[in-house]
Amino acid sequence: MTGKSSPFLEMVRGEIRLRGYSIRTEKSYLYWIRQFILFHQKRHPAEMAGAEVKAYLTWLAVKQNVAVNTQKVALNALVFLYAKVLKQELGDLGFTLAVKQRHLPVVLTQEEILRILAHMEGRNRLIFELLYASGLRITECLRLRVQDVDFSQGSICVRDAKGNKDRQTLLGKSLVPQLEKVIEESLKLQAEDNKRGIGPSLPNQLARKFPNAFRSPAWMFVFPSSSFSEHPATQELCRHHLHDSVVRKALQHAVVAAGIDRKRVTCHSFRHSFATHLLQAGCDIRNVQELLGHNDVKTTQIYTHVLGQHFIGLSSPLDRLRLLGGL
Repeated sequence: MTGKSSPFLEMVRGEIRLRGYSIRTEKSYLYWIRQFILFHQKRHPAEMAGAEVKAYLTWLAVKQNVAVNTQKVALNALVFLYAKVLKQELGDLGFTLAVKQRHLPVVLTQEEILRILAHMEGRNRLIFELLYASGLRITECLRLRVQDVDFSQGSICVRDAKGNKDRQTLLGKSLVPQLEKVIEESLKLQAEDNKRGIGPSLPNQLARKFPNAFRSPAWMFVFPSSSFSEHPATQELCRHHLHDSVVRKALQHAVVAAGIDRKRVTCHSFRHSFATHLLQAGCDIRNVQELLGHNDVKTTQIYTHVLGQHFIGLSSPLDRLRLLGGL
């Protein structure tokens, strides 16, 4: 049973798209619904209810040791399935929650960031400079369109980010010349594509309402893919943005070349470093919260733990013992 061959999963896919969910959400929901069905020996979900959902979610936590966020995504997928597709109430599930562990974010020092960037060039270097300069997630950066970059205001508009929210963030002044050049190259590529009747991938509703929107420079990706692909919703040939796997590979090579082997460096480390370094420079935590797009300041406060601000004024008892001459 696959997402393409199963009529039931195709029906679920249709319900997801009808509500305008993102492609990532669609893939995630279909994956967890499929795993739920396989867990129960391919029984049809309509023949099951809350007890089977509870058993599956508990198995994920107890036997598979999944993270709490993974369990929540699976729960959201199954709630959507029963509430929106099958029109069935699950009631109070009372399942076993996965253990939530607090992990401090991996933050790079400014010297480490310089070392990594020194082993990058061109487009890849600009992408990671943007992650650090603006606090972007990697997908937010790669999905940027020409209209999202405001050079006059020195800002970037992040559209339809996590939680379906838009937000404004900083645009580093030092990146303006490089970014202008990259955008100019992207628009030239768009002009060539338009001659063939092809353009950047667009939200499905927009493409239907404005069939010629793909010709507008505003909708061109800042970092377009080097090849064409089928639009996941319309199956029309288009040019999507650069895939994140290309950028992640570039980061892996740069980290190894920089000799940074005592930290697990990911694309998100640059976003963590953005927030931490702003707080170190004295930026108000509420401003950092707004730039990152966090709903709750408690999420942003994790960076105060990285800084050690939660124990400012305290000293180690061993240090006090040394001052007393005990050692």
